[in-house]
Amino acid sequence: MARRQARPAGGGRWLPWLGLALLPLAVPPAAAPAACPSACYCVATPELVQCRYERLEEPPRELPAAVHNLSIAGSNLSVLSRAAFAARPLRDLRLLRLRHDNIRAIEDMALQGLPALRTLDLSHNPLLSVAAGAFAGVPLLSTLQLNQALLAAPLEEQLALAVRNLSLRRLELAGNALRALPAALLPPGLEELDLRNNSLQRLAAAELRSLDAPELRGLRLSLGANPLSCDCGLRPFLAWLRAAAARVLDARSLRCAGPPGLRGTALLRLRPEALACALGEGGEPGRLETASYVFFGIVLALIGIVFLMVLYLNRRGIKRWLHNLREACRDQMEGYHYRYEQDADPRCAGTPGL
Repeated sequence: MARRQARPAGGGRWLPWLGLALLPLAVPPAAAPAACPSACYCVATPELVQCRYERLEEPPRELPAAVHNLSIAGSNLSVLSRAAFAARPLRDLRLLRLRHDNIRAIEDMALQGLPALRTLDLSHNPLLSVAAGAFAGVPLLSTLQLNQALLAAPLEEQLALAVRNLSLRRLELAGNALRALPAALLPPGLEELDLRNNSLQRLAAAELRSLDAPELRGLRLSLGANPLSCDCGLRPFLAWLRAAAARVLDARSLRCAGPPGLRGTALLRLRPEALACALGEGGEPGRLETASYVFFGIVLALIGIVFLMVLYLNRRGIKRWLHNLREACRDQMEGYHYRYEQDADPRCAGTPGL
């Protein structure tokens, strides 16, 4: 009978562990993620890319295709040219921040290749030109942030054309020194409008009517940090604010910037009859001043007419008086002339002593 070969004791129990150790070598490696641009850093979950490079003059071309949020700040992009992000389409990009990038112009179809974009932040850029088709190609864009981006040039008409086909839900225009409600920039269906830190002294009656239009009934405003002038011109806005306080998100924090007697007073604590009119503001004192000037001018005109009539009625006496005055002046001058001739005649001069 053949003799069995002896096996080392306990050798079989290590085989499973050896197989697990060698398993990674048999599985092919997963595809490496796309490289992050040298001027940026990337976060994998969720896909986030942030770029900050002063010499960057165009959007990076090596961006990961699955990026969701892209932020480029402190660069010198200057012009967003046509298809600026189309070198590698970012079909999952939802948020694009381009702050402090010295962007001055946005050309047609500049955002082509970003079909899922929902939020665009162009704040703190000296915009000078926005093409009518600047936002074409981003049909899902619902939030547009333009804080401190409209200080270099008046762009209300250009932006109105650029956003006319968008379904914006939120528009931010804080810090743009706006003096009136930009009604042309309010597309139907807009839900939030940020007008904080502008130069609004009040909202006029016509502006309030535009806010009450059916397509903007759901619009909510933010109006903090505006120099509201609490005079009689504020009465329509104050009445509207009391009736629609829920539409102004910071209604309770609104304060008067003038006149000095009301500075710092909360708007909702004011009574309309307490809002006095400054001269020339169009209220009752302003109309009274205008009427006073008109009356004063009429009085001066009547006095002038009476004076001319007196001169006309006494024209003969005035003519006689002028004739007598002229004759008196002539006699006086002849007397002076006669005495001068007498004094100048050498025959009348005294004989010098011997």
